[in-house]
Amino acid sequence: MRPALLTREVSEGLRRNVTMTVAMVLTTAVTLMSVGAGLLVLRTIDDISALYASRLEIQVALTPDVSESDRDCSGPTCASLHAALSSAPGVGAVTFESQEQAYTRFRELFAGQSVADVARPQSLPATLRVTLTDQQGGAAAAAAAVEGRPGVRGVIDQRDLVGKLFDFLDGVRNVAFALAVVQALAAVLLISNTVQVSAFTRRTEVAVMRLVGATRWTTQLPFLMEAAIAGAVGGALAGAGLVAAKYAVVDDLLAAIGRAGVIPPVRLSDVLVVSVLLVPVGGIVAGVTGYATLRAYVKV
Repeated sequence: MRPALLTREVSEGLRRNVTMTVAMVLTTAVTLMSVGAGLLVLRTIDDISALYASRLEIQVALTPDVSESDRDCSGPTCASLHAALSSAPGVGAVTFESQEQAYTRFRELFAGQSVADVARPQSLPATLRVTLTDQQGGAAAAAAAVEGRPGVRGVIDQRDLVGKLFDFLDGVRNVAFALAVVQALAAVLLISNTVQVSAFTRRTEVAVMRLVGATRWTTQLPFLMEAAIAGAVGGALAGAGLVAAKYAVVDDLLAAIGRAGVIPPVRLSDVLVVSVLLVPVGGIVAGVTGYATLRAYVKV
């Protein structure tokens, strides 16, 4: 089919079924946006895993009496705990953080938030921060070295906190993909119906083309192009939606913890890569769906 004739047929088809085409574009856009969000969550999980691989610590919080009386860990209780932790296998270094230092860190972490004004140095415990050379065995050895000893208020394993974060992100990813599956089914059915309606409204023109010798592929090509174009436009809208969501929602939502280095920021380059990929994905899925519909339900 000549390009000029193909362009005219495709334009006419899209114009005739404009409402269904718009519905197909929007449904495809929402579907692909969910898929893109799920992919970006996976990327974020990988970044967080890399970020925390060498940063996870064991924190031994000291009791209030030790925290207030010993400002530099020179007292017998704190010094004994420090020595026990330093000699534990799998432990790299042990550093003491006083109440004042913990308060300074707290204010930096929650700068601009009301909780930073409410907290006082006395409300934060002094802490022995333990870095590990063995993430698995070192954590258990450090906890065992101070378990039940005087001056210990509690032991915090940061891996537990990160594990909860990973569980939350896994949940977000699963929800995004589950929504994408449901919406993909709706999009496929809508694309199929749109192609059938489009073919039905032009059944006379198609019959004439077949009578003058047009092949089946020639008569089907405009319908496939219409579906592919609508799918690609849906993919482009999904990509634009992801970029807009990054600046309008995600960046503001993660600004505080992102500045503190708790979670790496969602990079624009990752969003753009996913957004660009959604365009051909939308076009291919819509085109394949249109082809299957024509083969199964429409004889053109």
